[in-house]
Amino acid sequence: MIYLNHAGTSWPKPEPVQRAVAHALAEAPETWAARLEARHLEVCRAFGVRDPARLLLTPGATSALSVAVSDHAWEAGDRIVVSGFEHHALYRPVVQLGARGVGVVVLPRAADAPVDLEQLEAELRRGPVRLVAMTAACNVTGERLPIESVVSLARRYGALSLIDGAQVAGWLPIDLAVLGADLWTFTGHKGPQAPWGIGGLFVAPGVVLQSPEARCEIPREGTASECSPMPGYCDVGSVDRSALAGLVAGLRWLEAPERRDRLARAQAQVSVLRDALGDRADVTFHGAAEGANAMPSLALTASGHSSADLVRGLAERGIIASGGIQCAPLAHETLGTAPDGVLRLSFGPMNGDTDAEAAAHALHEILSGA
Repeated sequence: MIYLNHAGTSWPKPEPVQRAVAHALAEAPETWAARLEARHLEVCRAFGVRDPARLLLTPGATSALSVAVSDHAWEAGDRIVVSGFEHHALYRPVVQLGARGVGVVVLPRAADAPVDLEQLEAELRRGPVRLVAMTAACNVTGERLPIESVVSLARRYGALSLIDGAQVAGWLPIDLAVLGADLWTFTGHKGPQAPWGIGGLFVAPGVVLQSPEARCEIPREGTASECSPMPGYCDVGSVDRSALAGLVAGLRWLEAPERRDRLARAQAQVSVLRDALGDRADVTFHGAAEGANAMPSLALTASGHSSADLVRGLAERGIIASGGIQCAPLAHETLGTAPDGVLRLSFGPMNGDTDAEAAAHALHEILSGA
């Protein structure tokens, strides 16, 4: 079997990840607290988090994004700005804010880029924008967004920035102290090679969220109750300790010298696949997802074939891919591929050098009715 759905979930998990998960499930309760702290610190180091108190481990990016979008002192008349390529995990709480009187601005794409930065600056000038929230890369096409420029513009005009790192964590070097985003989220089950059930929310120093007060200390007689400006585990749920162990193992596995060129190798496979299908008049590629400024994904549609048909035909030939809307209906509205979606083929560090050729051969067969 050839697995080409790494933008959805990485598979197979590296053997060190599988061993770490199994070992963590057997750890004695008296070791849990110390091991949680040590693993938390290792995740912080991997992403350049200087103060571990600012990184909250979560069940994944969806819960992290829900808190990151919702837990502000929102008032009617405030505005939030997003790109047209957001995953449902980010866009859902944004839509809910709109129902509360918050203005929602969806930026158009530029002629040669997924985000019109001039339009973003115009919206920030117009104010009052409380939050600019964007994905670091479109999970449908793999296009990377100019998040450094987005963060810089938001800061210049006094808005907070939130970056959804689900598609880039584990692939790109990330130093949150350098990026300067006010809020940043990630998930473990994609690029970091971890199992499901682990992710995180980073809240920069000085950023205060209006989270429920479940973390308040119960006041003792003669003392005042103190509440944290950070959300806590009562807000997002308990840490899956076995998944956390797998995350740490996955991050270590990625650091090996032989995997430092993993993104370039995966991008090369995308280029092979794109070139092999590029002469077909019945195939349309979506998004400028080619070259160094893209994650290793290829999104396409084929005339006369639904994405479900293509996925089914590939599966019959031993190739697993993703069809439909990839939990990103807003992105498909932007791409013009709603409501049926696309076929997405996405590569990972374990794909072989001939996997793209095999996928291309299979698609030629399907499209030719063979």
